[in-house]
Amino acid sequence: MRSRIAVTVGDPRGVGPEVVAKVLENPPAEADFVVIGPSAIVEGIRAAERIPVGEPEAMSGGPLEAGRATAMAVEKAVELALSNDVQAIVTAPAEKRALHLAGYEYPGHTEWLAALAGGVDVAMMLVAGELRVVLLTTHLPLRDVPAAISVERVLAVGHLTRRALDAWWGIEDPRIAVCALNPHAGEGGLFGHEDHDILAPAAEELHATGPVPADTVFVRALRGEFHAVLVPAHDVGMTAVKVAGFGTGVNVTLGLPFIRTSPDHGTAFDIAGKGIADPGSMREAVKLACRLAGGLK
Repeated sequence: MRSRIAVTVGDPRGVGPEVVAKVLENPPAEADFVVIGPSAIVEGIRAAERIPVGEPEAMSGGPLEAGRATAMAVEKAVELALSNDVQAIVTAPAEKRALHLAGYEYPGHTEWLAALAGGVDVAMMLVAGELRVVLLTTHLPLRDVPAAISVERVLAVGHLTRRALDAWWGIEDPRIAVCALNPHAGEGGLFGHEDHDILAPAAEELHATGPVPADTVFVRALRGEFHAVLVPAHDVGMTAVKVAGFGTGVNVTLGLPFIRTSPDHGTAFDIAGKGIADPGSMREAVKLACRLAGGLK
């Protein structure tokens, strides 16, 4: 049975419509695609089905109208996924400010999708080739990260990661590492106690390795020692993924009752409409959605 994949075009003012159109000009052959967004955009995109959403002002209006159109597309995609009319969704970039103006006050897609799915526990995984990084915290100021790290949070994210690697990637006994929070994993308490008091016992309970200092854990993962790395802070994980595969990274939401991927870049308003946006990350997001929807196990 062929998979059906829903693709939202993201903020209509950004590069989302362009990269979606470029990828679907030559889409993966193993799936059919449903494109969701403002009618003036989706009508020009190659797809098995097009679902127009949003007011006409979405294209020419301001951030409020763009935010509404973006939100309506995501909500429709989730509706299709929850009813199993599609087996995965791929979301193009959205602007948080526009979504907030439209009344969707979530830190990002990840938290918003969790709410739409009924308040499930989720985690953000970034994939670049064989490197898989899972964030313990997402959009938090750096000063707030230590307080947000707990044994319970590490265990919850670790179990989500283990289940995803098993069910989606077919890795029955995955090797997981926990990235340290502090330099040198705290250096025996000289540089902080979180690694010893929180991350070490959590890693032991997960049967994971760590905490491993950030300056070595990703090198070891890229060499094949670990199938995934749990990372305390957003920018540490994002930087590792973008260095490992800039322009090809994919965001995967763990814990949802459906598959969701997205490119690892933003709306890029500065180059929108110029025809020069690189579709590489969107292409990888679509390919991974197809691969996971097709079942790897």
